[in-house]
Amino acid sequence: MSKVDNSRRLFIGAGAAATAGLVIAPGVTLLDLAHARPAGEAASSTKRWGLLIDSSKCATGCTDCVTACGKENGFGSTGHPETDAQWIRKVELKEIKSGNSHSLPMMCQHCAEPPCVDVCPTGASFKRADGIVLVDRHICIGCRYCMMACPYKARSFVHEEHEDQNPEVPRGKGCVEGCTLCVHRIDRDQQPACVESCKEGAMLFGDLNDPNSEISKRIATYATTQVRADLGLNTGVRYQGI
Repeated sequence: MSKVDNSRRLFIGAGAAATAGLVIAPGVTLLDLAHARPAGEAASSTKRWGLLIDSSKCATGCTDCVTACGKENGFGSTGHPETDAQWIRKVELKEIKSGNSHSLPMMCQHCAEPPCVDVCPTGASFKRADGIVLVDRHICIGCRYCMMACPYKARSFVHEEHEDQNPEVPRGKGCVEGCTLCVHRIDRDQQPACVESCKEGAMLFGDLNDPNSEISKRIATYATTQVRADLGLNTGVRYQGI
């Protein structure tokens, strides 16, 4: 792969800034998610948002988190399962020796060292100061390198035009997308939709940098696992009970 020319990168970035607020569908404005917070309130590196998922409370067959994600972020079935967006999916893990199985949600792991960011030729894949990994749709060229680099299969490509979108979560044909941890909700001091929808309390959201947060206390008390910890990505999503 050839090196990206820095002048081209700057040109693309300048073009993106000039087109902020572009209307992509009736009632839908293409906003830069990096600036979704109230004016003057930048994301802070003092925080690192994350999720802890307790597999012992995650019921096989329950897809409430998947449904809530689709509803919140404005996508559903297109009639073509192979191209449907799925920012969160349920997977079944089975331990070969014991036969024990676990059902758990899988989404973007919001890595501290995200491989999707490393391979992106335009800088469209980026990590906010508070640890949330996002895609800037202004400069995503749809090359899908990030999809290939992600070990969690957590990104999808938008193949078709979409209507009835959530204006806070603009989606555009030809772009790559994935779980944003409901960044638009976080910036309003709300929980991600998947966490809010979980009736069993299997999902806990909070600040991993705060030792007094409930999520940090739980991680300090109970054994937790990072999926593919061998890759050294330092994921923001941790699992308990697997």
